[in-house]
Amino acid sequence: MASIVPLEAVDPQLVEDLLDAAFGPDRHARTAYRIRTGMDWLPALSFAALDDDDYLVGSIQLWPVALTGTGGDGKPRAHPMLMVGPVAVMPGRQGEGFGKALMATALGAIDPKAPLPQVLIGDAEYYGQWDFSARMTGGWQCPGPYEKHRLLARASSDAVLPVEGMLGPWIGNLAN
Repeated sequence: MASIVPLEAVDPQLVEDLLDAAFGPDRHARTAYRIRTGMDWLPALSFAALDDDDYLVGSIQLWPVALTGTGGDGKPRAHPMLMVGPVAVMPGRQGEGFGKALMATALGAIDPKAPLPQVLIGDAEYYGQWDFSARMTGGWQCPGPYEKHRLLARASSDAVLPVEGMLGPWIGNLAN
């Protein structure tokens, strides 16, 4: 039986090794990394999966990001969001439910009284089970190459999602 623990309880080098094994050492060049440049993952929303032998087999990190653009008055606007991922499971252990357990834990830890929209780059067929979809992200941009159909979001209501903007780190307090 796996256990889910706060990610901050795990040696950071083990997490880096897991991410390299799951995504390759060139993972830092991916667009998702550009979106969250300079940000730290959120400890209260990031978790690790340990197997029966307390071996790290999976991790999930959530990050503060924002969709920025301009309002009707031409002033900059930032719409805070949470970026989900990477969701990593050690090759050879995929398909055992670790990813699903990590997703359920991380999404369940989001404050239901003030849930920020969540965004990720991933497979709609897999992440659709948590209501992620590309239906509202067509006008969004990312700082690097990405496949538009893989830019997915979910929110308590589609009305809270901006129609367009650029995803990036959640820096400062731009007026809302």
